[in-house]
Amino acid sequence: MQAPPPSRARRRGIGWAQRLEITALSGPAIVMFVGFVIFPVLMAAYYGFYRWKGFGVPTNFVNFDNYKTILQDSDFLEALWHNGLIVVLSLVIQGPIAIGLALLLNQRVRGQSVIRVLIFVPFVIAEVIAGTGWSLMLQANGAVNGVLRSIGLGFLAEDWLANPKLALWSLMAILTWKYIGFAVILFLAGMQNIPEELSEAAAVDGASYWQTQRRITLPLLGPTIRIWAFLSIIGALQLFDLVYVIWGQYVAGTAGTSTMATYMVVEGRNAGNYGYGNAVAVVLFVISLIIALVYQRFVLRRDTEGALTEGR
Repeated sequence: MQAPPPSRARRRGIGWAQRLEITALSGPAIVMFVGFVIFPVLMAAYYGFYRWKGFGVPTNFVNFDNYKTILQDSDFLEALWHNGLIVVLSLVIQGPIAIGLALLLNQRVRGQSVIRVLIFVPFVIAEVIAGTGWSLMLQANGAVNGVLRSIGLGFLAEDWLANPKLALWSLMAILTWKYIGFAVILFLAGMQNIPEELSEAAAVDGASYWQTQRRITLPLLGPTIRIWAFLSIIGALQLFDLVYVIWGQYVAGTAGTSTMATYMVVEGRNAGNYGYGNAVAVVLFVISLIIALVYQRFVLRRDTEGALTEGR
């Protein structure tokens, strides 16, 4: 008699006890996900069709007017452009720096543990604390300009936060300082999973250090880099706290650092138009979801397919 296919055998092997165990373990997570992700998104989409002040039952139905206003508002389009720039600059600036630091720290260097901690510390500092500190240091009479003047470079002193030509670059410097540690730790973890035998074999064959990194380390680090890039893209699209703390609700727009999230708060909650704010939240969610699905489909697909193939 021919044996049943493995998949059919596995399905027959799942009894009520295992099903109950799966339900018990996954049930709370599903309830939390539906209650704190799916339900709020649906409610935001519902309130987005109303002109609503945030209390009581919404009655002023405006159909798609909120969404039309969002897509036609130059302030929102400018904020969307800023988010796009932050996404690109985060990948271009933080990625190479983090890879370089990870390659350095992956070697036997004196004080390696201390350096790792110092690089990672900014990541665990609360955004409010980091934003407040940088806003004080980057003011026209702040510590940065004070240091420049004390060493004879006063001609380089600028209004780093209010100057539209410099504000976005100041934001990128802060974001790099804040989140570079996460990327470095992630890349270091990926490098630890690369077998040392490959580098040793390459050295025996006469490959230099940089040839080994370019031909072996970086290709094998590809899945980790792609995961980091995905997290960086989504984080840049949803950027809010640092911008709001440093530039506030009014200066961000004039300084050229507004984002979709700050636009949502300013035009929604602060303006008392919660229906419009919910509509902006839905637009932000849809944009992030589309980018995530496209990235998953065209970039992460081979990584996930490889994992599924190995699992079989």
